[in-house]
Amino acid sequence: MDLLDQLRLDYQRFPADQSYHLYAEAVYFKDPLTEFRGVERYRAMIAFMARWFRSIHLDLHQIEYASPQEIHTGWTLRWVAPLPWQPAMEISGHSQLQLDPAGKIIAHIDYWDCSPWAVFRQLWVRPRV
Repeated sequence: MDLLDQLRLDYQRFPADQSYHLYAEAVYFKDPLTEFRGVERYRAMIAFMARWFRSIHLDLHQIEYASPQEIHTGWTLRWVAPLPWQPAMEISGHSQLQLDPAGKIIAHIDYWDCSPWAVFRQLWVRPRV
């Protein structure tokens, strides 16, 4: 199975059974809220999401090689926040995954199509349908 196929499977079963072996030990992760290094911190972040959020679903809209050393993805992440009124939340965005010469992911950078404030507001304001 090639790298794109493995990543597709990870998106389908997110946050369960992720292929952490695809990532370098010192992988760099960044999104609009956090930034760190290390596959163990990446694993802990996903475990936190799996433990606290409900009904997590990650839709993959696009995945492709932008170059031999970079993969681009487009996605939408949905979940229910762990609050008594159980607000449904959603973030759409894209990711850039940078690869080392051996094909390990050395950087995973997420870009959101909205501000962190817009995500935070979803805790209290229902989006219009």
